[in-house]
Amino acid sequence: MSDPLPTRIVAIRHGETAWNVDARIQGHLDIPLNDTGRRQAARLARALVDEGLHAVYSSDLSRARQTAQAVAERIGLSVHTVPGLRERAFGHFEGRTFREIEAQWPEQAQRWRQRHPEFCPHGGESLTGFYRRVVAQAEALARAHPGQTIALVAHGGVLDCLYRAATRIDLRAPRTWELANASVNRLLYTPEGFTLVGWADTQHLHDVALDETLAGPRAC
Repeated sequence: MSDPLPTRIVAIRHGETAWNVDARIQGHLDIPLNDTGRRQAARLARALVDEGLHAVYSSDLSRARQTAQAVAERIGLSVHTVPGLRERAFGHFEGRTFREIEAQWPEQAQRWRQRHPEFCPHGGESLTGFYRRVVAQAEALARAHPGQTIALVAHGGVLDCLYRAATRIDLRAPRTWELANASVNRLLYTPEGFTLVGWADTQHLHDVALDETLAGPRAC
């Protein structure tokens, strides 16, 4: 029996939110795209028209879902929301900036920055648990589409997990790769796991802050 064909994955981080600009931890809080994020999503959708996508999956949080919806509508597909693609739950860190966390919980902030795999903010997830959730979910979706191309629209932490899975980089290793809003990141999935194809493609976003034509009517 022959091996299943590889699945092509287009992994996408959601467009910009106001909390991205403020460097405020979003986690599982449901923060929508800002005006720039909506323009980024429109540019992204245009860039993926000829990608040959067979399915679009998204985190169920609105910033990812809105980004995915722009892509899906442009190519005539529906968005399948998947809670397993959510960002890491950061518990009591959520809603706060990095500076606020360091001021209020300096020891916890240090453990977080040092990427302790089992560190878990109160009410949140450990890095190990988050990684296992994301990789298992992405593998399950990829296995359902052998020989096809799918989009996974999610969050910075989710993309970080996929990059590490594809490159076999340890969870504790410092991140040296980009996780840009509305970036296009390409992987392959086979029964042997994920392989990195291309990362952090943002050519479609050049001058997006100046692009008013794709944003639709502006609110007063």
